[in-house]
Amino acid sequence: MGTWTSRGLRGSMLEELVNRSNEQYLEKGLALIQKIPTPITPIKIDKEHRHITLAYFDQKSTVDYIGAVQGIPVCFDAKECHSDTFALQNIHAHQVTFMENFEHQGGVSFFLIFFTNRNELYYLTYKQMRKFWDRAKNGGRKSFRYEELDPSFFLEQEKGILVPYLDGLAKDLELRD
Repeated sequence: MGTWTSRGLRGSMLEELVNRSNEQYLEKGLALIQKIPTPITPIKIDKEHRHITLAYFDQKSTVDYIGAVQGIPVCFDAKECHSDTFALQNIHAHQVTFMENFEHQGGVSFFLIFFTNRNELYYLTYKQMRKFWDRAKNGGRKSFRYEELDPSFFLEQEKGILVPYLDGLAKDLELRD
């Protein structure tokens, strides 16, 4: 069994919080968001007990979550960051391509980033992520710093919603108009 610091369990706490928030949003009739299972390829299967004993993760998963909020298609990925610097290597090119195509189809793409060292949650718009991504692609920093983020997109816990990302989405949509 892994420890909380192992790579395999990284992000699982944030994922649980987002999953519960999705349930709360559904109960309130505000959103229908589903977790996209991470595709795996089984290597060994215990036929007697009917379970996979060894597998590897396929590289080409898209995003963690997809759904609709009040008729608006949304997709997002949830990431944990243990310092004040977020390495862009944690975002994959196929995710950026998927999010770009999703945006071109009228959807909204974003990242939720949990800064564990500060216990702060950030709504990173696709547009802002893309600026950081393009900067890195053009020879600039391969990461972004906490200080570079727009303070108005930090999410405040409210009304019992564990991860109130609809607040970030509302602000994101407001700035698009």
